[in-house]
Amino acid sequence: MASSKTLPPEILTRDEVLSLLAACSRRAPTGIRNRALIAIMWRCGLRVSAAHSLKPADVTKQQGSVAVLYGKGAKSRTVGIDSQTLDTLAAWLEVRKGYKMGRQSPLFCQITKGREGTPLDTSYIRHLLPRLARKADIRKRVHAHGLRHTHAVELLREGKNVVLIQRQLGHGSVAVTNTYLAHLNPQEVIDAVSSRVW
Repeated sequence: MASSKTLPPEILTRDEVLSLLAACSRRAPTGIRNRALIAIMWRCGLRVSAAHSLKPADVTKQQGSVAVLYGKGAKSRTVGIDSQTLDTLAAWLEVRKGYKMGRQSPLFCQITKGREGTPLDTSYIRHLLPRLARKADIRKRVHAHGLRHTHAVELLREGKNVVLIQRQLGHGSVAVTNTYLAHLNPQEVIDAVSSRVW
């Protein structure tokens, strides 16, 4: 049997991601934080490491953008963020104000007394997603990189070109982006091509 590291990420449907978000508490501060974290990874296509490194100042509501200053290979980039994700993030920022945070505290940080403002452990995020998937009754393997692949496939389905998707994901080449887009199911490929006219 293949190890989990060799299994390709499974693409989630929109309903599955919404169920994952709904599995986060809307009242508990940790649930509000986790919901915002999942939303930003999904809707911005961020790696865990990039989401983990974000500061509140990296998100610009007026421009609808997120500055990813610590991308893979130490590359920085700016990505787009939609208004619903900004609203979800605003709910977390409002809750976050009630805790003692240092100036350099990450956007998604711990809120446990005595640990307020310290970074979330990446293992917390790795365990969070499968736990929420079980709660949401999602049968697929759910992990952060799968949200990134889901984002790429959704952009393609919305008609965005591969170069734009490449820039959003911060890939060095279109070839890498194409591996993300290989997750389209065969029927989508057939439908897209068979419906063309000339």
